Amino acid sequence: MSEPRSTAQHRRRRSRTALAVGVPLALTAAGAFAYGGDLGVLGSTALQASAATAAAPAWAADTADGFASVSSLGQNGTYGGRGGQVVTVKTQAELEKYATATQPYVIVVAGTIAMNPVGKEIKVQSDKTIVGRGTAGHIVGGGFFLGQGVHNVIIRNLTIRDAYQGVWNDKDHDFDAIQMDGAHHVWIDHNDLRHMADGLIDVRKDSTNVTVSWNKLSDNNKTFGIGWTENVKTDITIHHNWIRETEQRNPSTDNAAHAHLYNNFLEDAPNTGIGSSYGNYSRGSTRMVLENSYFQGIKNPVIKDSGATIVQRGNVFSGTSGRNESGGSAFDPKAYYAYTLDKAADLPGILRSQAGPRSSVGTTASVKAAVATTLTVAQDGSGQYRTVQAAVNAVPANNPSRVVIAVKPGTYRELVKVPSNKPHVTIQGTGGRRKDTTIVYDNASGTPKPGGGTYGTGGSATVAVEADDFQARNLTISNDFDEKANQSLSGHQAVALRTAADRVFLDGIIVSGDQDTLLLDTASKDRLGRVYVSNSYVIGNVDFIFGRATAVVDKSVITLKKRWNGTSAGYITAPSTAANRKGFLIANSTVNGDVSAGSFYLGRPWHAGGDASLDPQTTVRNTSLSNAIKSAPWTDMSGFSWKDDRFAEYKNSGAGAGSASSDRPHLTDAQAANQEVADWLAGWTPSAS
Repeated sequence: MSEPRSTAQHRRRRSRTALAVGVPLALTAAGAFAYGGDLGVLGSTALQASAATAAAPAWAADTADGFASVSSLGQNGTYGGRGGQVVTVKTQAELEKYATATQPYVIVVAGTIAMNPVGKEIKVQSDKTIVGRGTAGHIVGGGFFLGQGVHNVIIRNLTIRDAYQGVWNDKDHDFDAIQMDGAHHVWIDHNDLRHMADGLIDVRKDSTNVTVSWNKLSDNNKTFGIGWTENVKTDITIHHNWIRETEQRNPSTDNAAHAHLYNNFLEDAPNTGIGSSYGNYSRGSTRMVLENSYFQGIKNPVIKDSGATIVQRGNVFSGTSGRNESGGSAFDPKAYYAYTLDKAADLPGILRSQAGPRSSVGTTASVKAAVATTLTVAQDGSGQYRTVQAAVNAVPANNPSRVVIAVKPGTYRELVKVPSNKPHVTIQGTGGRRKDTTIVYDNASGTPKPGGGTYGTGGSATVAVEADDFQARNLTISNDFDEKANQSLSGHQAVALRTAADRVFLDGIIVSGDQDTLLLDTASKDRLGRVYVSNSYVIGNVDFIFGRATAVVDKSVITLKKRWNGTSAGYITAPSTAANRKGFLIANSTVNGDVSAGSFYLGRPWHAGGDASLDPQTTVRNTSLSNAIKSAPWTDMSGFSWKDDRFAEYKNSGAGAGSASSDRPHLTDAQAANQEVADWLAGWTPSAS
């Protein structure tokens, strides 16, 4: 992209009665992202992903959602054993061998396993997926235990049953289906849990980042206990579960920091031997949000302690009696992750047919098909390929499932292109820090091409991504074009990473350059191109986040650089957004760098090719701005006034923040409150895979 022209061209004049703004991402809590001075990786460097879910119904998430998807405690989401060997087990010995191993496994349970002794709970270790083959995977008379520090575990599509010892309120046996004591990042999904000696699920001793979804929980006294600790640490999401013919703990939630319950169906059927004593219980200092759930015949459907909070909205109560309580402010779940609510009235039909194990999930063949293929790259020949592009070339055209290109530490001086017919590709560094693995080249817009002509701005990219569902993590992508040494060259725009695709997830990476570092584009003007950048660093000086994509930069660091001649002057964003589309959102991030005070603009409108029909947009919100940002942070470009387009701030902080004025528009609280990630990303929920 060029520097601004001095002659005004294609000037557009419009009058607007109100500021037109896009829909930014819901906010995460301030300080949730620890930046790290060495640009080190935030999560595990192991290849992580979810269990097999080929042919899963559209309403069932393929990877963990809710709090299990949130990055914390050094774990970036919950992906189980993907990347490890897929094994099929039919005996207790086989199941124990792989579940208790230290390396990742996808473990397919292919039949009924009777536990010996009765009540035995297999001590599952980290990085495991345990999934039933169709509806055949049964664990009888025992279950699973996840101890202190165990993380990244998925338990799916299993029936765990019949440890019951003949005493309804059993105080002597602690035979749970699934018990956690200090575990984190666990996803329990599409299981049938019933008729155990104690609880069906126990989430104890500060276990956190847990999601429990699409399960059938039945025929038990104590269903689901959470907490039992003085600490207030547990973050848990419970959604789309069918809880029926259970007496208590449906669930009981004690001292949970954030408990989000939605779209659950609690049923106490008449004329049965089991009666409910209470439904959802918020205890201690729990903060609970309870929404769009259905309670049928439940006694005391919703209760709370005096110190706990419950925010209720959209629930249906049919034939219930007794206590139904709410109170307190709780929290906003959309500040942590995106989710979509089903109508409460539809839940009985949905969950009676769809909760529990599914025949379409988990045959050995489908598990192997859906588990990502991993291709390794190493310069020293210890991998399958010596260059990243060679690995990309090895991906079959129109590949139906994820391919992870695992790149060992080193500096790879090469050009990489992921063509449009190779979707579902992840390029991931395997080093301990993002800067351990670097892909770098030095083309610029004016660099001569071997066959004649020059590369142009878009063609200068070190890494070019044209395939949908691309992901990159734990690496650096750089363009080290030397402007000072190439002053005679016309066209110094030098792109590090260009995306021209939809559903691109850039997670925990560094993108480094000078002018035009990160080009977030679309395949064509009429195509949607959504990009989510998270926990990353973007480094540059002139228009270094630019293009026409619908893009969110979240929980990241934007680092400002001086120009080649040592001066401080630049522009962060240059959106080229189509009308009626969302543009750029920078949220929950930090803008800093070793540059002069008041020397950088937040952005300017790029009307590519002088196209007056475009409506560029940048919103910067809940972001810390250094004193490098100008007090009037937006400016015109190429004869187009920024005031005719969509530029705004909301609740920024730091020395570079400023109050609202005609030169510095701010969103109102009402405008900001209506801006949610689901609208911004148009139904796509980014999740690592």
